[in-house]
Amino acid sequence: MALENLSPSTGSTHSKKRIGRGQGSGMGKTATKGHKGQRARAGFKIKRGFEGGQQPLQRRLPKVGFVSRVCKPYAINVDRIKSVAELDEITMESIRSVHKMSKTILKVKLIGTGAKKLAAKVKDENISVTGN
Repeated sequence: MALENLSPSTGSTHSKKRIGRGQGSGMGKTATKGHKGQRARAGFKIKRGFEGGQQPLQRRLPKVGFVSRVCKPYAINVDRIKSVAELDEITMESIRSVHKMSKTILKVKLIGTGAKKLAAKVKDENISVTGN
């Protein structure tokens, strides 16, 4: 297949606007930029999101979508929840058997005045005790 005619068909293209080429062209003097102002100056480039000095929309709206990568532990007060303090071995499974917790909880911290005494019973590295 030979490519013979690569020019566009007649009437499908328009000649480019020639601005700033004298009064007779209709686009002389200010070269379609109007009179003075920021946009009339040489080298003018508008920044993305610029709203003429008004606070841009992306700065007016609140930040959305931040999720902390630090996994905060779920605190259990052993003074209030006595069933956790009465366990022989403290693991994630044993705590879940006596205290209702979400499956998404990965770390637990035992707090309260009687928590230090339970440090010897803890058999899981995901469980911490206050004062350690």
